[in-house]
Amino acid sequence: MEAKSTKKQSQLIGSLREGVSIVQMVFYKEVRTRLMENRPEREKEHLVMLAGSIVNEVFGTRNPAEKFVRFRQENWGDIEQELLTIREEFSSLCPLLTDALRIQTLCDHQEGGDSSATLIRAKQLEFLAEERDIPLPSSFMTAVRELGKLHNLLIPPMEITPEQDDSMVH
Repeated sequence: MEAKSTKKQSQLIGSLREGVSIVQMVFYKEVRTRLMENRPEREKEHLVMLAGSIVNEVFGTRNPAEKFVRFRQENWGDIEQELLTIREEFSSLCPLLTDALRIQTLCDHQEGGDSSATLIRAKQLEFLAEERDIPLPSSFMTAVRELGKLHNLLIPPMEITPEQDDSMVH
């Protein structure tokens, strides 16, 4: 019985992490679009990497590849400046960013990690919606599904039978 419970918990954490990834993708798309509108003189590749660096900073997921480490070092001023504008420029996403960071922290904690520094950083950057309740997994996933559909990142789910569910790899 305990193995089945552990498997279900693992599936839940995996699903929640996928939800966090959807929020990251939407945030990336929005940041990239805004950067391209506000900085048309810059090369597209530079703006794409800048957008990725901003998202990585928010979620504490820095890319360790040399190319990205060097980009972060060389462009830290721009990255930091953009981080300071999140609350103003992406106010509609701040509630979901807050939820995603909280869910990410809870998932990391369940797996023995500690990513609470991302919440502290979001609070320092003043885009953490502290007054929001920590979402229940189902409400977070519902919000993420709606966000994903709105941004054409998700295909609506199909009904499956319990037998089909048991045979699927999760």
